[in-house]
Order: sequence, then structure tokens, then C-alpha cells
Amino acid sequence: MPVLEVKRSLSREAGFTLLELILVMVIISTILAMAAPSLRGFFSSRKAHDAAANILSLIRFARSQAITEGHTYRLNFDSVKGVYWLTSDAEGAFDKLSIEFGREFDLPEDTAITIEKDDDKGKETKYDKEDQETYIAFFSQGMAETGTITLTDRSGEEIKITSPSPAEPYRIVKSEETET
Repeated sequence: MPVLEVKRSLSREAGFTLLELILVMVIISTILAMAAPSLRGFFSSRKAHDAAANILSLIRFARSQAITEGHTYRLNFDSVKGVYWLTSDAEGAFDKLSIEFGREFDLPEDTAITIEKDDDKGKETKYDKEDQETYIAFFSQGMAETGTITLTDRSGEEIKITSPSPAEPYRIVKSEETET
């Protein structure tokens, strides 16, 4: 009989009580509630980085298609609506592409876009919310209009996509590189 008592006492101590489980859930919920505001800022910042990566992939696609097809491509921006899309000059008029890359892409909420283009004389022209539409053109010779696309998120962090010369590809520039 004494063996049975030992087994009973072990089985009582092996698990957690409902009160202990509820207490652990309350502690975890409290910690998550305190961390949630800082995580929200992290995810909104990531959305701006994702948008910059998407714009860069559209730029690379437009440049390669312009060379391959021998047509001028444009990456269009509407800063008022917060959208961007690709068009192609196939027959004298710029039309949206009939593929996935031709659809309108939305900028993340609370993300502002500014486009600074260099004209033929080296003068810089800035386009932002007051200017409804602008574009960056990609030509069949592999050249592109130069400039800088700046995405600014809610926290004020800037992500720049730039090309210093018509022959160089666009790239995302870290903030440390632009300050020097």
C-alpha cells in the first residue's frame, strides 16, 4: 500500500494548476501590451523599406525591358494619390502594361514620396505632394533619367533610391552614405 501513496503524490505535483496557468498568461499579456507600441513603429518602418524594394525592382524591370524591346519605359508617380506604376511607349503613346508590373502600386500609409530629377542641364527639379504626377524614363540604349526618389515614413526616416548618372543603375542608398 505505501507504493500507491507515493504514486499519488507524484501525480499531484507533476502538473500546473489552472491558477498558475492564468497567472502566466496575465504576465505574458502585460509584457506584450507594453511592447506593442514600439512594434507598431517597427512594422510601419518596414513597410516603407518594402515599398522602396518594390520600386527598385520595377526600375530594374523597366530598364531591362526598355533595352530588350527597344521602347521607352516610364516609372510614373502620383504623389497626391500615393501610387506608382509602369508604362511603355509602344506606339507613340504611353500605356499601362498589361502584366502585373503595370498595375498601380500603393505607397504605405503615412509614407511621403519626393522625386528629384536632374534635367538635361544638370538642374535638379523636385516633385512632391503639390505636383500630381511625374515619372522617370528608361531608354532603349540602357540609359535612364537620373535623380533621387525619397520615401519618408511616419517617424521621419528617409529611404533614398538614386542614380548619379544616366548609365548607372538605381540603388537604395543608406542614410550614412547621403550625409557624406
